Amino acid sequence: MSVLIAVITLSSIAGLFGLVLGYSAIRFRVQGDPVADKIDAILPQTQCGQCSFAGCRPYAEAIAKGEADINRCPPGGTATMLALADLLGVEPKPLAEEHTGEPIKTVVYIDEQTCIGCTLCIQACPVDAILGAAKQMHTVIESECTGCNLCIPPCPVDCIHIMPVKVQPETWRWPLPEHPPGTAPRVSAL
Repeated sequence: MSVLIAVITLSSIAGLFGLVLGYSAIRFRVQGDPVADKIDAILPQTQCGQCSFAGCRPYAEAIAKGEADINRCPPGGTATMLALADLLGVEPKPLAEEHTGEPIKTVVYIDEQTCIGCTLCIQACPVDAILGAAKQMHTVIESECTGCNLCIPPCPVDCIHIMPVKVQPETWRWPLPEHPPGTAPRVSAL
């Protein structure tokens, strides 16, 4: 009989906590910004920090709040800036001076003979493109590497090197047409 009372008491307490948590989840729910979500979907998700924000989501939120310009994403380049201008209904802007020019797509590779297995590069990689363990050789998963180069500064033995991405027929894209700064490219209707 005492076991039954204990089970009923614990079930009642658990049910009460469940109701309180359910109510709190509804009452104190944080609403996401749908504009920031759309902007974040356009950004390249390299999480490189080259825009001076900690990643693509904070940059998207700053653009949505009007605290940052649409022209600060070097990995996205002109194509991302044009997509953001179209989404937000603003005039396209040339990339900020420090981000001019279409960047050469790169990946990093680790000289496995020199790697000491310190794991500092793994901790610095924002997209988990480095595989390895403590005191073991590390390697880069090329298909996951975004070329942000954030793993290079923490490496104590300089075994991480940059190399351009090999252009394959399936990854090659037509270059964007040149147009004067501050103007949108012409789009013809088919």
